[in-house]
Amino acid sequence: MTTHDSAGAPKAPAKDPWDLPDVSGLTVGVLGGTGPQGRGLAYRLARAGQRVTIGSRDAARAAEAAAELGLGVEGTDNAACALRSDIVIVAVPWEGHAKTLESLRAELAGKLVVDCVNPLGFDKKGAYALKPEEGSAAEQAAALLPDSRVTAAFHHLSAVLLQDPGIDEIDTDVMVLGETRADTDIVQALAGRIAGMRGVFAGRLRNAHQVESLVANLISVNRRYKAHAGLRATDV
Repeated sequence: MTTHDSAGAPKAPAKDPWDLPDVSGLTVGVLGGTGPQGRGLAYRLARAGQRVTIGSRDAARAAEAAAELGLGVEGTDNAACALRSDIVIVAVPWEGHAKTLESLRAELAGKLVVDCVNPLGFDKKGAYALKPEEGSAAEQAAALLPDSRVTAAFHHLSAVLLQDPGIDEIDTDVMVLGETRADTDIVQALAGRIAGMRGVFAGRLRNAHQVESLVANLISVNRRYKAHAGLRATDV
């Protein structure tokens, strides 16, 4: 049955949420690519055939890490990494998040930025979520990068699994948040390039805090069960 709008004109059919763009030709930069999470994401994406550049404050350190990863991965300083990439994943430590992004505002202008930073604190009771003034790391990134298209994703991935060459597939969903469908579709498609993963839209950036915070719960799960737990959204 054909549906119509209020003026009686036929409505366009709803877009299939799994009709995602081809992102195989895009270059992905990973800021903080020498750290465990960034290095693991770089490895998985390069293994899937993506062109990947890892960035670091120290270009020599990034080049060394890239050589160890192989798979055509390149390494350079953060500014050059941002400039030469179509999509830039932010995987720096929370403590350096704001300072890093402030210093790269010009290089990240016009770029699709994917923030995967989790603001966490640790004490004798374990991990706990921090609440940035802006609401979340992703919202802080959006405030600091007004000329970039900021999204949030890749928060709940085990760096151990990402870096293990003996694991062919990583059984998990990736929660993707952002302000425009075109951008979140690209990030979902990028997540889907990694074997076993699926990108699932999870709302706008105002909902990023609870997604980032859930990592504290996963750390507790992993410690209790000696696991590397991820997430799956059922019935989707």
